[in-house]
Amino acid sequence: MAATMTQLIGFMLSTLGLFLISAATTMDEWSLQDRSFTVITNFYTYSGLWKSCVGTTYGTTQCRPYFTILGLPALLQAVRALMIVGIVLGAIGLLIAIFSLKCLKMGNMEDNLKATMTLSAGIMLLLAGVCGIAGVSAFANLIVQSFQFTTFASGFSSTGNVGGLTGALTPRYTFGPALFVGWIGGAILFIGGILMCLACRAMTPEKHRYDGMAYKAASQNTMYRPDTRSRPVYNDSYKAQSMDERQTNQRFDYV
Repeated sequence: MAATMTQLIGFMLSTLGLFLISAATTMDEWSLQDRSFTVITNFYTYSGLWKSCVGTTYGTTQCRPYFTILGLPALLQAVRALMIVGIVLGAIGLLIAIFSLKCLKMGNMEDNLKATMTLSAGIMLLLAGVCGIAGVSAFANLIVQSFQFTTFASGFSSTGNVGGLTGALTPRYTFGPALFVGWIGGAILFIGGILMCLACRAMTPEKHRYDGMAYKAASQNTMYRPDTRSRPVYNDSYKAQSMDERQTNQRFDYV
């Protein structure tokens, strides 16, 4: 019962974690413009893994996707790859976990096979959570180091110039809500993978152990003493052998 509950809780947490990292990957608010020291607050920019957007306080938004791959920073492409790999591993792990659920009966599937499938699903979910956390952390590190991550029509600028403006007027960017969604989703997915691995250990049937007998060999210095006890002497003179070659205890008296 404990193994079934652990496996079921791990499966539900993994499903929630996969949904969160998938949502974080498609979100556009990975980096938001810091408007703490800006004079014009009616317009602000934010960007994600796939496109950059400009929003207004009136509710209008205009987004522009990244039409190039080679022109993007290598770290951004690495973050994309990590998030996609995490989603693929999580989806495969959940698919295997569905068939390995102990509460579902599928044919004559044995517990050993279900335990092996549960372990495989748990390892994949663990790796998916690690990929999600690593991708979000790498993007956050990029924001911290640059603090000027801009994606306007001119593309990524290594000098920090945006539209001819430099110095204090250059927009600065901070963490967006997608980063926190990705961190939470990766952590939940990692915990779900751990629970699946623990459920695998509880599902494995115990091996039968046979108690063996230990024999102790005699030592080389063991000395055997002859038996010197006196034994009674039997007189066989009165015994005779019958016709069927059997010994009898008959005693013959001669007159």
